[in-house]
Amino acid sequence: MLAKCKCRVKGNLLPVSYPTPRRNRKALPDSSRRAHTRGVNPTHDVPPPDPLSDEPFGDAAAASLAEADRIDAFGTDVAATLAWAVGVGAARGNQRSLADDWSFLAAVASRDVGAARILEPHLDALDILDQAHRDGYDLDLASVQADSESSWGVFAAEGAGTRLEAHDDGSGWRVTGTKPWCSLAQHLTHALVTAWVGDERRLLAVALQTPEVTARTGPWHARGLPQVVSAPVDFASALAVPVGGPGWYLRRPGFAAGGVGVAACWWGGALPVRDALVQAARRDGADQLSRVHLGRVDAALWTARLALRSAAHQTEGLPAASHPATLAARVRAIVADAVETTLAESARALGPLPLVADEAHARRVADLEIYLRQHHGERDLARIGADIAEGRGSW
Repeated sequence: MLAKCKCRVKGNLLPVSYPTPRRNRKALPDSSRRAHTRGVNPTHDVPPPDPLSDEPFGDAAAASLAEADRIDAFGTDVAATLAWAVGVGAARGNQRSLADDWSFLAAVASRDVGAARILEPHLDALDILDQAHRDGYDLDLASVQADSESSWGVFAAEGAGTRLEAHDDGSGWRVTGTKPWCSLAQHLTHALVTAWVGDERRLLAVALQTPEVTARTGPWHARGLPQVVSAPVDFASALAVPVGGPGWYLRRPGFAAGGVGVAACWWGGALPVRDALVQAARRDGADQLSRVHLGRVDAALWTARLALRSAAHQTEGLPAASHPATLAARVRAIVADAVETTLAESARALGPLPLVADEAHARRVADLEIYLRQHHGERDLARIGADIAEGRGSW
């Protein structure tokens, strides 16, 4: 089970402040330090503005971010960060907008990309379970020993030569086979997994820390996100609980919006890289080229910010079942391009020094390179083109 730690968040008991974390207060370069103090007035105990809406975070979100800033090795210490993520899920209220959720994810990623990579699937799983309840599905999660302290992942990838199948043996549902790309499976207590029932996939909740489940340790030779091991998991007739009906996972309300949450993490993770370019352009002797690189990055991230804000506004105004997949795909493509531009321009502008001498910057760049691979590039663009060609996704 998940280990308890002092980073557990309960209610709004934490002070709303944004100090630089103790572990890095002296060592952080300007580009990383600003990620922890963005928008703070040092003479007032006021939360920084929401990076997507220009409004302050709510009390619960601000308290969670303040607690994150006090966790040693936030993002790299998986146990501590995951325990914090469970606390974030427990402290979230029901009166949240998509802009609130995406802004919070972006703020976490601006602190540490790995932390956002740990947090996002846990919150996504909680949202999926909540959607299933709202759609009238009766979920017996107690049968897989899930409770408010559970840590969740979402394992929905497919891979050549692997297949996870589900069947009802009369005493309950069981899953058997191998699921690829299961991030943090060794650390999580539970996961939502897609499994095949005949020719259709179905979503099920499973407990991971049982004898019937074996999480592999690799292969995982990643230089970015090395702590977020994403390896296959083998299931041997493991007990499972159906979540929604056949095909519900892909058709469910919020599927498209969940994909944009990942893009919000990419965007937030790129902000400190932009900050590094700002610092470079302000140095004595900075030439015009430093300002060209900064201008390109600023325009790209500004456009991505507008896309995220617009998508939040458009999606909030639609019925839950009508969240447009084409809109989400467009936003993900815009954000992915902006972050790719940021990484490329920063490499040209800053040269090799920060990649070899600035641990925080080098780790952020490597983490973003891996995280961005959740965008499928030209394949995702082809899906957008197919939607348009078939008359969907009009402006």
